[in-house]
Amino acid sequence: CRELRSGPPSGCACPTGAQGVPQKLCLGGNPLLTVAGPPSSCACGPEGAQGSPLLHAGVSPSCDPTIAHCGPAVPGVPSSCAWGPPKAADAGSVLLLLLAGLAAAEGREAPGVPAAGPRLRSVLGPVYVFAATHAAERPWTSARSQSVARELLAELLRATGCGSVAEFLRGRNEDEEGRFAAVMGLLKQELTKDTWKRNPATKHVFSWTLLHITRPWLSHYLESVLPPSLLISDDYQEENKILGVRCLHHIILNVPAADLCQFNRAQVVYHALYNHLYSREAPLIEAVLLCLLDLLPVLERAQRHQKETRPTAPCDEVLQLVLTHMEAEHRLALRRVYARALPAFVQRLGIRIARHLKRLERVVLGYLEVCDGPEEEARLGILETLRCTIEHAWPRMPCRLPVLLKALLKMIWDVHTDQGSTPEPVKAALLQGATECLILLDRCSEGQVKVLLEGVYSSCEEGRVRECTADPMFTLLFVQ
Repeated sequence: CRELRSGPPSGCACPTGAQGVPQKLCLGGNPLLTVAGPPSSCACGPEGAQGSPLLHAGVSPSCDPTIAHCGPAVPGVPSSCAWGPPKAADAGSVLLLLLAGLAAAEGREAPGVPAAGPRLRSVLGPVYVFAATHAAERPWTSARSQSVARELLAELLRATGCGSVAEFLRGRNEDEEGRFAAVMGLLKQELTKDTWKRNPATKHVFSWTLLHITRPWLSHYLESVLPPSLLISDDYQEENKILGVRCLHHIILNVPAADLCQFNRAQVVYHALYNHLYSREAPLIEAVLLCLLDLLPVLERAQRHQKETRPTAPCDEVLQLVLTHMEAEHRLALRRVYARALPAFVQRLGIRIARHLKRLERVVLGYLEVCDGPEEEARLGILETLRCTIEHAWPRMPCRLPVLLKALLKMIWDVHTDQGSTPEPVKAALLQGATECLILLDRCSEGQVKVLLEGVYSSCEEGRVRECTADPMFTLLFVQ
């Protein structure tokens, strides 16, 4: 429940609507959202007629009639935080008054008089957590609660003199300590193995907050953000896995490699990501492959510095598993994800791709044969992969020329005779990619492709084949 705990001093004669100032604001029964206020006071108290700044702001138990009871349950949200969006919007309005009152009091107080400064700082963390909980569209939010949350964030920035949420969290410069440590201190108790799933908002608040911290600030908090990210990514629900992987990816991009390699952190992250490659969900595989592509250079650099000798590098291990899955994959969504990521792995390996040519050749042949819809993402990705492979491993291409040439010609024929829904720009891109591969094959085979194609053109009497080989994209090969 949400409640404002306050009480008038003994013998206080103030009217009920002005008695006391909230000492503790507990929102939704969630200990993260507990705001400690200043000591209770009223016009009869030590501050005399001035009273408390919160009282001047209009914050009292009677300001909001909904404060004393719980809101309705929200579907999909545990009962411990099941208070509806209308109640959240009302609570946000109270917090807006709280911040405005404290900020106004801070401006009025004379130097040397303690009160408002420390009191304002004490509520920044909990108020930020509340605002972040309702900042985006979630099952427990509404348009009004999101609007109030945005106003609350804007008021936080005004009260602290910050220009953005990132500046509020990290500080305005490297010498100023931001509020990220305080926020993580509040979230820490809710991000343990036993508690993080009790409140579904916690993971989103953590992720949203983490993404605002970049270089060079994030490295200072690595020990507090890496364990929760690994914990979330290790869940059985796909949504949580993807969220955790995205948090890990942000950490990899914004923490120096030396810090990631310290205490073998990079290896721990690598093994966690590698296990996700056995998943069958395309969105998760896409997030994992993108994350691995940025993590692999960190691991390889660490191995070079440590002068470790391993039969296979992490990039080889990942590519071997990816090719194994690609070879037997029949679902178009996964085929597209794999094909989009494959060129980057070939570029990463360079000449070392020669170790995987046998399996890679089977994958290329299989993917060139199958049309995957109007956009042809898988075929385009495989053509790019083949082009990169020829560039890096050209000495090994002449012995594979007959097989690759046959597959490329068959694909060109399929594209040229396709009467389906494939747009003309996509067909042109496919022909362009195939032509580039043929040109590269011709160069590394000392003109053998031109000789073979001239033989095909002169010996075939089929009019449609002549029409296909007369295509402007196809004849580019003979201009080279």
